[in-house]
Amino acid sequence: MESKISRRLKEPLAPEVVKYIFLPRLNREFFTNFELLNDINNAHLLMLAKKEILDQSSSQRLAQALVRMQEEGPNAVTLDPAREEAYFNYEAHLIQLVGADLGGRLHTARSRNDMGATIDRIRIRDFAMRISAALLDLCQIALQQAERYSSYVMPGYTHMQAAQPITYGYYLSAVVDAWIRDVDRLLHVLKSTDGCPLGACALAGTSFPIDRTMTSELLGFSRPLGSALDSVASRDFALEMSATLSIMMIAFSRMVQDLYIWSTPEFGYITFPDSIASTSSIMPQKKNPAVLEFLRGKAGHLIGLTSAAFSTVKSTHFTHSGDSSRESTRTCFEACEEALKCLELMRLLVEKVVPNERHMASRAAEDFSTVTDLADLLVRNSNISFRDAHHIIGAVVRESLDTGIGAQDISVTAIKATASEQLGRSIEISEDELRECLDPTLNVAARKAQGGPAPTTVIEHIHEQQRHMEALSGAIEVIESRVVRAQAKLHADIRTLAKSVPTAAMSALD
Repeated sequence: MESKISRRLKEPLAPEVVKYIFLPRLNREFFTNFELLNDINNAHLLMLAKKEILDQSSSQRLAQALVRMQEEGPNAVTLDPAREEAYFNYEAHLIQLVGADLGGRLHTARSRNDMGATIDRIRIRDFAMRISAALLDLCQIALQQAERYSSYVMPGYTHMQAAQPITYGYYLSAVVDAWIRDVDRLLHVLKSTDGCPLGACALAGTSFPIDRTMTSELLGFSRPLGSALDSVASRDFALEMSATLSIMMIAFSRMVQDLYIWSTPEFGYITFPDSIASTSSIMPQKKNPAVLEFLRGKAGHLIGLTSAAFSTVKSTHFTHSGDSSRESTRTCFEACEEALKCLELMRLLVEKVVPNERHMASRAAEDFSTVTDLADLLVRNSNISFRDAHHIIGAVVRESLDTGIGAQDISVTAIKATASEQLGRSIEISEDELRECLDPTLNVAARKAQGGPAPTTVIEHIHEQQRHMEALSGAIEVIESRVVRAQAKLHADIRTLAKSVPTAAMSALD
C-alpha cells in the first residue's frame, strides 16, 4: 500500500504519525480554515482563468464545484488523516466532484507553502481587526469612567508607598494611554500582514505567467509580497502579534494587580459586584476576586505562548518548515483567542468597579501624600532651594510620625521651627496656605500642568485620547472596508464564472 497523496512515498503513514501529527492537525485546521481555503481557491482560479492558464471550460466547471463546496460546507467533506492535512482532504473532495484530471489542475502554479502562509496572514489580519475593535471599545468605556471619576481623589503610589494625591479618573486615563499604544502596535501588525504570499509557490515562484497582483487584491491585500522565499519563510507577523498581545496583557495584569490590592479591606478603595466574584467552600464570609485572578493568570499564559513561538522559530532555517511555519503560528492563534476573552472580562471589570470616594480621599489626607506641595510652597514663598525645602518638610514628617499625628495635623509652628533649625533663619507661611497644601482635593486641582491630575486637565486629555482613538479606528476601518469589498467581489466573480457553465458541464458535477 502506498501513500494516499504521493507516488514518491511507497508506504502509508505510520499509525503513530497519523495519531500524533496529522489527525490533531486536521481536526484543528480543517473547519477553521475551510472558508479561507475556499477564498484562496476562488482567487487562484479566477486568476488562472483570466491569464488563460486554464481554459474557459475547465475554469467554469471548477468554479461550479467550488461554489458547491462553499454551499455544502465543511461537513460534506469526508476527512481522512492519512491524507495528511486540510488541503489534501479539500482537494480529494474536489476531485470527487470533477474528476482527478480537472481537480488536480487547480493546484497549477501554487504550493501548500504559499497557501498556508496566505491563510496565516488572513487569520492574523482578522484577529488584529477584531482585537483592535474590542480594545478600542474597552478604551472608550474606561474613558467614560475616567471622566465620571475625574474628581475622586485618592493616594497615588510609587514603590507601593503613598506618593502624591491623584484621582481615580486620572489613573484610568493613564492606563488608557498604555492601551492606545497597544492599538498602535496592532495597527502595525495589520501593516505587517498586508502582503500576499500567494504565487510564491514552494519558495521560488513559478514559470507560469500568473498575476499576483490580481490574487492579492481579490483576497483584500494591498500588494503581493516582494520575495517568494520570504513569503513562505517568515511568520514574523505572527511573532509581532504574539508580542503585542503579551505587552497588552502585561498592562492588563498591572492594572488588575492595583485593583486586587485596592479591593482588600485593608485598602477599601474599590468594590466590585458579586456577579464578578466567587466565594469560599469553607469560609462563608469570603468574596474572592475571581475575574482579577483569572486575568492576572492569563497574562502569564500569553507570555508563555509568545515565548514558545520565539523559541520554536529561533533555530529554524530561513525557508518553509513545519516548525517555523506551523507550530510557531499555532501558539499565536491560541493567544488571539485568549486575548479576546480577556478583553471582554476587562471591559466588564472597568465598567463594574466602583471607587469609594470618601475613603480614598480620607486616606489621601492622612498619609502625607500632600506634603510635596508644602516643599513647593517653601520654594515659592521663602526663596530657598527645593533641596532645602525637601529637608525641612522631611524632618516635619519624621517628627509627625514619631509623635503619632497625621498629615492634616501638621502645624505652621512645626514647619517654622524646623526651617529655622535647618536654615538658620525664619520663613513665612500662613495657616491658610498650609491647609490649602494639605487638602488633597485642592492639591490635585492645582496640578494643571500638561499630564497632571487636575480634573480639568484630565478631561482635556480624555478628549485628546478620544481624538487619537478616532484616528486609529479610522485607519483600521480603511483596512476592514478594503477586505470586505474584496471578499464581496471575490464571491460575486466566482459565481459569475460558475453560472456560465454549460448544461452538460453542470450535470457532470452531480
